[in-house]
Amino acid sequence: MANHKSAIKRIRQSETRRLRNRYYAKTMRNAVRKLRAMTDKTEAEAAYKKVSSMLDRLAGRNIISKNKASNLKSKLALHINKINAA
Repeated sequence: MANHKSAIKRIRQSETRRLRNRYYAKTMRNAVRKLRAMTDKTEAEAAYKKVSSMLDRLAGRNIISKNKASNLKSKLALHINKINAA
């Protein structure tokens, strides 16, 4: 167990942040999953805008890496472009 007041506070802070980051990461994964399941192009494009900004926000806060955000956005854009082609 921590011996200093500051260490006890740090433990509390890191636990709160860990739970918050888990929530945001899970929300992001669900949003990506929903977007991949869409079959209507206009609906998917509207959702892509929101998901894309969410990915950028999470990458800015280091919840996910910038490369992961870029890769996801790229794959989702390809998916949206293939919707009418299929």
